Amino acid sequence: MGRLGSCRVRICRPTSARVVSAFPFARLSAIGALAILLSGCASSSDLIETAIISPPTEYSELVDGLHTIPAVDTSDIDPAMLRQRVDYTTREPVGTIVIDTAARHLYLVEGDGKAMRYGIGVGKEGLAFAGTAIIKRKAEWPHWTPTRNMMEREPARYGHLAGGMVGGLANPLGPRALYLYQGERDTMFRIHGTTEPETIGGAVSSGCIRLINQDIIDLYSRVKIGSRVVVIQGSRAMSS
Repeated sequence: MGRLGSCRVRICRPTSARVVSAFPFARLSAIGALAILLSGCASSSDLIETAIISPPTEYSELVDGLHTIPAVDTSDIDPAMLRQRVDYTTREPVGTIVIDTAARHLYLVEGDGKAMRYGIGVGKEGLAFAGTAIIKRKAEWPHWTPTRNMMEREPARYGHLAGGMVGGLANPLGPRALYLYQGERDTMFRIHGTTEPETIGGAVSSGCIRLINQDIIDLYSRVKIGSRVVVIQGSRAMSS
């Protein structure tokens, strides 16, 4: 038995060299047939390998307490907006969150020239703050109340929610929220999930900084109360 890759090929050996030399055409035909067979095996192998491509497991369905977060169709999202570890040059200490609203990226500084990068969607409220802050509160499945500006701007959409909305899959904050403070003052700036993952990488009408729900859960698990946050408006991130 001869073997190439995953394909087994049975090669019939001639009874004598004289028989082979007497039938050169038959010999060439056999070689050609073997080459075709082997090339067919190589093509099948390539097809099998490419056929098992699946969405990143990071964005699969996720059971979180009493809620089941749906899987995300990543084909609708720019690959650059998906969670990934990247090279990142910064003087910020490990554990700092750097938000580059223009690039639509959030970085969690890991040290040694690396950072975990997340794609973000930026709402109007997300453009209203720049500078540094501290995470002083973290919430799972947070309660949400639209701001006065949101209710005035889109009364049909938010007016009936003046009393707020309990945490859940329909809540615009998603499964997690990080609340930013300067001293004891709430900046009203939030990092949170979303009910619209397809908007990640773009500008949205309302909200602060939104991440894919699976991503905000990942980020939430990595940061602590007291973590530093730097918000950059109109800049370019130094990453690759």
